[in-house]
Amino acid sequence: MKHKRFRTFNTKKTYPEQKLDNDLCQVVVARGQMVFLRGQIGQNLDTSESVAIGDAGGQAEQAMANIAMLLREAGGELQDICKITIYLTDPRYREAVYLVVGRWLKGVFPVSTGIVVSALARPEWLVEIDAIAVIPD
Repeated sequence: MKHKRFRTFNTKKTYPEQKLDNDLCQVVVARGQMVFLRGQIGQNLDTSESVAIGDAGGQAEQAMANIAMLLREAGGELQDICKITIYLTDPRYREAVYLVVGRWLKGVFPVSTGIVVSALARPEWLVEIDAIAVIPD
């Protein structure tokens, strides 16, 4: 069985100011059950517009909405998430971001890792959240 790839794109369009040419996607479903989601940020997936500029909690809200939507498209749901990783550009954003994530994942109990990084791919992005899910048989 081939892996299923959802929302494919090329970085030439995503980052036109850079000389990149990478074929990527938002989600890979492997073996029909393992779901790997690309790190989600404060960006509308349909328009590529950055949202909630300067608001880490607002960006986390968009990232979690993206994760929920992508999981549905892949045949899963938030309850299927097993692991999340949260990247923050400033440790002071932790409370605002984790409150949002906690609301979205109430009762899910995933394994979680939080990392503070010096920057994300665009300067306006303050938080990035990626997830791994397993869709039950």
